[in-house]
Amino acid sequence: MNDESPGRLPLPASLGEIGLSNFAPYLMNRIMGRYNASLREQMAALGLTTPKMRALAVLSVIDGLLIRDLAVYAVVEQSTLSRALDALANDGLVRREVDAEDGRGTRVFLTREGRVAYETLWPHMAESYERMFKDIGDDERRAFVGTLHKVLENIRVHDF
Repeated sequence: MNDESPGRLPLPASLGEIGLSNFAPYLMNRIMGRYNASLREQMAALGLTTPKMRALAVLSVIDGLLIRDLAVYAVVEQSTLSRALDALANDGLVRREVDAEDGRGTRVFLTREGRVAYETLWPHMAESYERMFKDIGDDERRAFVGTLHKVLENIRVHDF
C-alpha cells in the first residue's frame, strides 16, 4: 500500500529497489557497528562489553533505573542485560536494590568504581561521537538529531 500524501515518495516494491545505501535501518546499524567497534579496545581494557558499556553510560545519566527500563534505554535484550549486570555487580561497578515501591522490581545504581570506569571510557566515546560528525555543521547536526527524534517517536513502544 503506497502512501501518496504530498511530499512523500511512493513505497518501493523491494529492498533492492531502495538499495542498501538508501535504507535507513541498514545505515543506522552500520553506523552503530562502527561506533561500537571504535570503542572495543578501550572497553576491553576496562573489562567491558558493548552491553556493559551501554548500561554504565545510561546509568551515568539516569541512575537507579528499574532493570526493565534500563534494558530499553540501553537498547539491550533484558536477558543479555541481566548477564551483563551480573558481571558488572561482580566487578563492583553497579549495585542492585529491590525497588522500595514494588518489591518485584530491581533498581540498578552505579557505584563509585562504576562511575570511574565510565568516566575513563567517556573521552573515547566523545571522540568517536565527534568523528561521526566531522565536517557536519551545527545546524545540520541539530536537524539530523531532530529527525532521529521524530523517527523514534514514530516507532517507539515505550513512553521514553
